[in-house]
Amino acid sequence: MTERFLQYLEFEKRSSRYTVISYATDLRQFKEFILEEFELADPAKAQYLHIRTWLSALMEQGITARSVNRKKTALQTFYRFLLKEGVITENPVKRVISPKMSKRLPVYIEEHRMEELFHKIGEYTTMDFCALRNLMVLEMFYATGMRLSELVQLRDSDIDQSGMTVKVLGKRNKERIIPYGPSLSALIEKYITERQKQFHDSTGAGYFFLTDSGKKIYQKLAYRIVNDYLSCITTMEKKSPHVLRHTFATHMLNKGADLNVIKELLGHANLSATQIYTHNTIEKLKNIYKQAHPKA
Repeated sequence: MTERFLQYLEFEKRSSRYTVISYATDLRQFKEFILEEFELADPAKAQYLHIRTWLSALMEQGITARSVNRKKTALQTFYRFLLKEGVITENPVKRVISPKMSKRLPVYIEEHRMEELFHKIGEYTTMDFCALRNLMVLEMFYATGMRLSELVQLRDSDIDQSGMTVKVLGKRNKERIIPYGPSLSALIEKYITERQKQFHDSTGAGYFFLTDSGKKIYQKLAYRIVNDYLSCITTMEKKSPHVLRHTFATHMLNKGADLNVIKELLGHANLSATQIYTHNTIEKLKNIYKQAHPKA
C-alpha cells in the first residue's frame, strides 16, 4: 500500500518530488519503529497508541516539534488515503495531539541592508557572465519572492519582457504570474545578451539560469550564490534563498501591500501562511514606538 500511496501523492495530488521523498522516509521510519517495538509488520493495522508512542520517542530523541508535526502530517495523509481506499474504517492519527510549536518569526534582511548590498555590488555593465548570473539570481529572488525550486526551473519562455512579468510553476504544479520592475528588466536584458555571447545558441535546453558550463543551474549552486552575497552584509546564521523570500514579503507588507496580494505573489494556498509576516510589521512598530515615545 505504501507504493500505491506514493504514486497517489505524485500523480493524483501532484505533490512535489521533495514531499514524496520526505513522506516515503517518514513512513519507512514509522514501519521500522512499530516492527521493532510492537512486532507489527503492517502499518495499516497500527492504532492510536502505536503512533503516539512513535511521536513521543522522536521528541525524546530531541527532534523538534516542527519536524515531529511534519511526520505526523505524513501519517495523517497516509491513513486518509487508506480510508479512501477502504483499507481502514477510522484514521488513527485523529486522536493524536500535536506537540506545541514555538512561534518563529520569518528571518529577513532589513531594507537598508539590501540597499547596502546592491551598492557594494556596483554597476553590472562591466560584469562577465558568471558575475551577472550571480547578481541575476539575487535580484530575481528579492524582486519576485519565488522559491529556490521555482527559480532553478525557470525557462526563457517564462519571462515576458514586454509585460515585465515572470510565470512561475509552484507547488502542485500551480502557475502564478509575478510582475517585476524596470530595474530587473534592464538586468534581464543584459544577462541574456551576455549569456548568448558566452554560449551562443547552446542555452541549456531553454532554461533561464545556467551554470558556468552552460547547463541548467542546480539548487546547491543557487543557494551558495545567495549565501555568499548575504555574508557580505549580515552575520546572522540563516543566509538562504528563503530568507530573501521572507525579505520580499516583509518589505512589501511594510510598504503597504495588501496581505492578499502578497499571498498570491508568494503562491500560498491559505492566507494563514502569509499572516506570519504581519508579526514582523508589529515588531517594527513596537521598535519605532520604543525609540520615539518619551514614556516608552
